[in-house]
Amino acid sequence: MEDIAVEIHVTRPDRFLAKLLLVGNPQPGQCIEVNGSLYRILERRHRYHLQKGKYRLHKAILSVQLLEENDLRLWQGRWVIGNPECKYNARSEIIRCAVNPEGSCNGCPYFEPIS
Repeated sequence: MEDIAVEIHVTRPDRFLAKLLLVGNPQPGQCIEVNGSLYRILERRHRYHLQKGKYRLHKAILSVQLLEENDLRLWQGRWVIGNPECKYNARSEIIRCAVNPEGSCNGCPYFEPIS
């Protein structure tokens, strides 16, 4: 596999985090460690340059979200963010919930158990 130049941007608040060379092709939903912190990849975009009559991948831009230590839980054989026992939880590895997407689930005023 070939190294890919990657720019990493954190969402909420929107800020530049790092510029790295990665081996492989990072996908949305995967986790990545940067400077000792764990981030979830939310979106991947590509930039191409025209070289010798062909478009070549120049760099990838990743939008990521910081994961808290207790955010990930194994639920029905897959990882989800937040508390999957809440009615509003998306049961997704990318999105926490509709009413409190920033989290945390601990002490959330919108928590309702699944009936």
